[in-house]
Formats: sequence, structure tokens, C-alpha cells
Amino acid sequence: MNPSVVVGVVQFDVVEGGLEANLTRAFQGLMKLAEAGCHLAVLPEMWSCGFDNKNLETMARETPEILARLQAFAARENMVVAGSLPEEADGAVVNTLYAVDRDGEIKGAYRKLHLFSPTGEDLHFTAGSEAVVAETSIGRLGLMVCYDLRFPELARGLVLDGAEILVVPAQWPAARLVHWETLLKARAMENQCFVVGANRVGRSGNLIYKGASQVVSPLGDELAHGGSADGEVVALMDRKVMVSAREHVPCLEERRPMCYSRRLTERA
Repeated sequence: MNPSVVVGVVQFDVVEGGLEANLTRAFQGLMKLAEAGCHLAVLPEMWSCGFDNKNLETMARETPEILARLQAFAARENMVVAGSLPEEADGAVVNTLYAVDRDGEIKGAYRKLHLFSPTGEDLHFTAGSEAVVAETSIGRLGLMVCYDLRFPELARGLVLDGAEILVVPAQWPAARLVHWETLLKARAMENQCFVVGANRVGRSGNLIYKGASQVVSPLGDELAHGGSADGEVVALMDRKVMVSAREHVPCLEERRPMCYSRRLTERA
């Protein structure tokens, strides 16, 4: 990870099926973050179209063009950009989090592992099967999406594979907002890494979203909070904080996996 990284989140109301509106709003926000000097920008989950489940295949066919536009923007503004989009894969649709580096190259494409069955995600998407750490010019990004946040094994595995910043785009509803805020901090503290959570605002059907996008330090400190309104969030991440946290409390080094991995395996 670079000595210091300015990170930003675009927190907005993702219109279900509203490609043009979403693209306009997202790129407006990304431009504001570029003007603020951000090195890394994160967009919400399914930022191009939301969970327009009836038209997912159509929306997924738009993704290559959208991704090309995102790559051009990242290269022009010299900024790493991450966000999840629907992707066609072997006749199915997956929820893929792309990490585009400052040269416009895709350095990571992570297909969401855990699909949220209470809202029927598993009926419309196919789950991924591999964790991904993206090696970017600003540092190693551990890629997660929304519901993945409830699975500490994934976050820990990403950090053991070298991730320094966990990036978590989401559409996390207001009814469970306290879980979102708590889990972001928990993943940061237990793994002594930075966490960037990018949530949406607005309404989709019966679901209300109140943002609360956050940038959390390895100590669990809230470096920035998006509140409940449409807008951008900016924070500074200092690598020295992560190094110091790991030196003072070496919990990553003092793990004893041989003592508890068997129990985890038996309960899988």
C-alpha cells in the first residue's frame, strides 16, 4: 500500500433499470472525487442498473461498454476505480466487482460468492467460486460485495493473501443499517486493515436505503461517514496506522489455525 491513499465513495440512489441516469450520476461523482485528488474511488453494488432482475441479461450485455468507459476514465484521471456490475458468464449472470487501475487496466474481477437468498439473489444470479485480491498501483485490494461482509472467513483469507484495503460495494437496507456499520468496523479491527464500504441511498420497491458509506481504519476509527444523503465521501488512509496496529497487537501473527480449523471444517 502506498504511504497515504486518498479514497472516495460515490453514494447515490441507484435507479432500478435506469442505465443512463445511473451512469450520469456515477460519473459526475467520480469526477468530483478526481477533482478532490482521490487515488481510489468506490461505487455501490450493481451501480449501473440496480437489481433489475427481470432484465438482468439485457443489463449485463451493456457492461462491456460501461466497463470500457470506466477504464478510459480511470486512465484519464489517474485513479483506481472499483464497483460491481452484472456480467454474463456461461449463459448466466454474475455480480462482478471490477477493480480498474490508474492505467485503465482491469486488475481484479471478483464474482460475488455469497448471494442473499432472503431477497432471491440466488434465483437470479450465479455465485462466484474464487476470492480475489487485486494488485493495483496504490496497494492490494481485497474484493468483497455486500452480503460477503457477514462472512469473516472471506475477509480474513483476503488479508492473509496480502490485502491491505477491503473494498465493499453494497446495497444494504436501512432496516439492518446497524449491522452494516458494525460489521465494517469489525472486519477492519479483526484484520487490522482499512475497509471502504460504499452503500446506496434511496428506495427500491419496499426497501429503503440510507447510505452510511464508511472508510474505517485498522483501529476501527471512522475516517469518513456518508450520512444518509446523496453525495461523495472522502478520507485519507495512512499506511503507518496499519503498520503500527499490527506491531502493537500482533494478532495476525499469533493465530493458531491448527487448533480451530478442524471445527470449522466439521461445521461446513
